[in-house]
Amino acid sequence: MKKGDANPIHRLAAARAAPRCTARAKRTRLPCRAPAVRGWCVCRMHGARGGAPRGAAHGNYRHGGRTKEAVEARKMVNALVRLVRETIE
Repeated sequence: MKKGDANPIHRLAAARAAPRCTARAKRTRLPCRAPAVRGWCVCRMHGARGGAPRGAAHGNYRHGGRTKEAVEARKMVNALVRLVRETIE
């Protein structure tokens, strides 16, 4: 063992003390006993750090017409149109 390395026994104790995944099996209702990813409540097999990239980095991205920003912009325009119609009437 090199000078400055942590004692392997302490590392093993730290691994055993790690928080556990909160996922449960459908059939048995037993909890997953894998350690949870740091900052997450579940392990890597149950969805921590999962998901596809957002926006143009996603493989199925086409034109951006259904992005959150585009939907919000349409909602704002529709609200303004409604307001103008109400003031005209």
